[in-house]
Amino acid sequence: MVKQVNNEALHHDHDFFIQWHLTEKCNLKCSHCYQSGSCSEELSFNEIKEVISEVSDTLRAWTGEQGINFSSAFNVTGGEPFLRTDLFKILEEIKSYDFEIYILSNGTLINREKAGILKNIGISGVQVSIEGPEGLHDVIRGKGSYKRSVDGVKHLLDNGIEVTLNMTLSNLNYDYVNESISIAANMGVQKMGFSRLVPAGRGRKLLSEMVDTERIRHLYDSLQDVNIKGLDIVTGDPVASQNKCRSNENMGYTAYGGCAAGISGLTFRPDGTINPCRRLSIPIGNIRKDSIREVWAESEVLNQLRDRSQYNENCRTCSRWGGCRGCRAIAYAYSQSRGGNDYLSEDPQCFMYESSKT
Repeated sequence: MVKQVNNEALHHDHDFFIQWHLTEKCNLKCSHCYQSGSCSEELSFNEIKEVISEVSDTLRAWTGEQGINFSSAFNVTGGEPFLRTDLFKILEEIKSYDFEIYILSNGTLINREKAGILKNIGISGVQVSIEGPEGLHDVIRGKGSYKRSVDGVKHLLDNGIEVTLNMTLSNLNYDYVNESISIAANMGVQKMGFSRLVPAGRGRKLLSEMVDTERIRHLYDSLQDVNIKGLDIVTGDPVASQNKCRSNENMGYTAYGGCAAGISGLTFRPDGTINPCRRLSIPIGNIRKDSIREVWAESEVLNQLRDRSQYNENCRTCSRWGGCRGCRAIAYAYSQSRGGNDYLSEDPQCFMYESSKT
């Protein structure tokens, strides 16, 4: 069993992460991608250096003002981050400030040499997307991509880098969850993660493939029974983090509690646009011209995300709002699919509401 981890406080530290999309360029065209794939003017290396310094200064100032130790990290991604030719320079710059670094990649461009460089830089871990067994994965992500991703994983593991496989859940691959867990165990990766489909960007066409509420409930129930030595089952899904409330037993997987948007991180886009989270594409500023501290404190969107009274429907009245808040990206994309524009609406796949009434 893996004990529950609260994403908001660990040993008096406050987790704060920057999810940085360095590029929108990608060598794959995944059917469920929440991004549009459109290219924008990317920040230069010198601009990136300035932003890293500003993030460091901001966290140092918060520590001095609030007396809180910040456990901070950069999640570096794309598009496909390995298409950025100065990626290793950027990683070295981030590491020079002693930030932890995690990379989110499709894994197809990671060869032995690149994995060795990542090891030398001191990367904390790499998340590689796997959507199921080879045939299904290739249908979703492109022919031949499974083998190249698996090769990338092997190079990372050979260099002692922790690897998380991540599966984006939809009706396309829901029935292959157990097989995917077995694949992860056989590969020898340390973690297997799950996230839900966000019907935005290219994934908007898969709206009808969203897993229904009861199947989501069943999945997180069944994950409690997974017990494979050396493999942790993890998810950042705020709904999953509340599953422990329905049982006196410990969960069999680690769930990081509560939607992070407005609480414990920010997302930077390739052109400097700031978003509340990586899948909630609402502009709240731009790091080329706006102060991170001012955006964090003054953004109307972020302040609404922190205020329960601003939420709508079941999320507003749910007694578990403080530790969940629903996935704001899914709520927003689902609202848009129905002609709305509400990032404070209820999470359409939440299975907790009925049992949380007070």
